Amino acid sequence: MKKPNAPAAIPEIRPGQSIELLQELHILTRDGKLNQDSRRKLKQVYHLVRFIEPLLADAELLVDHGAGKSYLGFILYDLCIKKRASGQVIGIESRPELVAKSRELAARLDFPRMSFVACTVAEALASGELPARADVVTALHACDTATDDAIRFALDRQARHIVLAPCCQAEVAAAMRAKKNAALGETPLSELWRHPLHTRELGSHLTNALRCLLLEAHGYDVTVTELVGWEHSLKNELIIASRRGTPRKNARERAQAILREFRIEELATRFIY
Repeated sequence: MKKPNAPAAIPEIRPGQSIELLQELHILTRDGKLNQDSRRKLKQVYHLVRFIEPLLADAELLVDHGAGKSYLGFILYDLCIKKRASGQVIGIESRPELVAKSRELAARLDFPRMSFVACTVAEALASGELPARADVVTALHACDTATDDAIRFALDRQARHIVLAPCCQAEVAAAMRAKKNAALGETPLSELWRHPLHTRELGSHLTNALRCLLLEAHGYDVTVTELVGWEHSLKNELIIASRRGTPRKNARERAQAILREFRIEELATRFIY
């Protein structure tokens, strides 16, 4: 007779999922139950996994930047890699205490092909601890320019797939704000960022649009969708890029035109290379 809290007793939990991991992520309670809040969290997790799981079908290495407590890496390893003969997940996190905790959890769960490196996303570009190639690169909620560092890392490592959920973009908005007075006298488009709230929101949108153009210029097909429903988070944009090998012909020119139009040409080296 099955126990009430066995995985099969909870339809949302997939066969073979680690109950200890789900408890560690506070999706399951310590007695193996799933409450309404946890059910919503699990739904969000599966929504994200639905996008990434197909990308891992023939991937050998996933590098997760700004990993935090490495929840994403653990979930993907558990659902997509654990039962395979090969495949590796590397979590990149700048806080040594979180890296130590993730290493301990991976050992406890017997996830031998998970490893963790204590460094920033920018430092990872030159780190000798990381392989020269990566199949999938993720960066979920890597703040401000850390997302751009993750893109540069992915391009440098010739990643086949890149999954980004940017947040807290401030650099473009700050550049726009610095030239706002001059722009107001030059173009009616400056009304789009005259108010501080609009400056922040438009700066965030422009940042992601320029990132998409950069990826397309390097031969990636790009899809932009929702990470979770708007009722859960306003930092909701999910950018998925898969390399096709043929660059979009006018991507760099469009990016250059946008930088000129919004008076932020000084950021060209970040978005055009």
